[in-house]
Amino acid sequence: MAEDVVVVGAGPGGLAVAAALRQRGVDALVVDRAAHVGESWRNHYDRLHLHTPRGWSHLPGYRIPRRFGRWVARADVVRYLEEYAEHHHVRLRLGTAVERVDVLDGSGADGPRWAAHLADGSVVTARHVVVATGYNHTPVEPTWPGLETFTGELVLARDYRTGRPWAGRDVLVVGTGNTGTEIATDLAEQGATRVWLAVRTPPHILSRTRFGVPAQATGIAVRRLPPTVVDRVAGVLAAVQEPDLTEHGMPRAGRDLYSRVLEGRIPVQDVGVVAAIRAGRVEPVAAVESLDGAEVVLADRTRVAPDVVVVATGYRAGLEPLVGHLGVLGERGLPVTHGAEPSDVAPGLWFTGYTNPISGMLRELAIDAEKIARAVTRA
Repeated sequence: MAEDVVVVGAGPGGLAVAAALRQRGVDALVVDRAAHVGESWRNHYDRLHLHTPRGWSHLPGYRIPRRFGRWVARADVVRYLEEYAEHHHVRLRLGTAVERVDVLDGSGADGPRWAAHLADGSVVTARHVVVATGYNHTPVEPTWPGLETFTGELVLARDYRTGRPWAGRDVLVVGTGNTGTEIATDLAEQGATRVWLAVRTPPHILSRTRFGVPAQATGIAVRRLPPTVVDRVAGVLAAVQEPDLTEHGMPRAGRDLYSRVLEGRIPVQDVGVVAAIRAGRVEPVAAVESLDGAEVVLADRTRVAPDVVVVATGYRAGLEPLVGHLGVLGERGLPVTHGAEPSDVAPGLWFTGYTNPISGMLRELAIDAEKIARAVTRA
């Protein structure tokens, strides 16, 4: 089966590229292991909303409907992606994964260059392959000493939906990114008796809006500036913009806001965690060092005995089985080229969605999709 373009992944990035290509007369095939578009959004925790406003979060060619409100809920993001695929008549092949992408033997300048090997045993050839399986693809699982003999319950953030099952119980949340802080807040709101939040690196915490202006506006404004300049300015503004939670056990973050972003760690958007910490409903504690039976040993040598440990320590792209043999990945397992950047070692292979931009993921996916579509149609 020969295609002009195969897109791997039917999330926002893959659908955006397919739509942008279709607007230029190219009917791409989008392949995904899931049975539905937007599978990762279907599996996020219930409380999640976009941290960027509706008007700045739409994909090319179809805006997010006003009926979904300014801060779009998880379930409505799924509905939007379904509507988006239908609106653009995106051609989908769902329920089978692309397991490996290889250079096609005997490929010519004008013919197929790539072979996409699918889990059902079939092979799809294409002139171009766009990989859009997502930045947060594979959870980073814990390796703490004593994990095998821990007698409490352990839950990965990817499997967390709501805090209701743990009402009346003690819970330790590990990880201070947006996922960890929001899960801790949700647990407190859903009636957990005690919620500890293990902190290894104190997060930068920003209000979602300030004087009615979304935090995303600042991210857009500074995204092209040198990191040292942004870090310097952010360090000065932190005294005013970031809450001081030191008396509640949360140390202040360093003057490295943008440097962290470039490492893939974006600031935490405050959607309730600050109030929860100040009210004592979420208690910051030291980082986890090890597990000992029913107890968790923290870096300051104190111990807590949670009924449940929720692990929100991040994700990795998980691209090695798919393209790791092609020499296109860097040290962190992320593509060395991104968006419309051409690859010297793999021409016709494109990547989108493998950064964690301060200016908003969906906004950047939309920009990348247009650029990739232009590059593909020029090639």
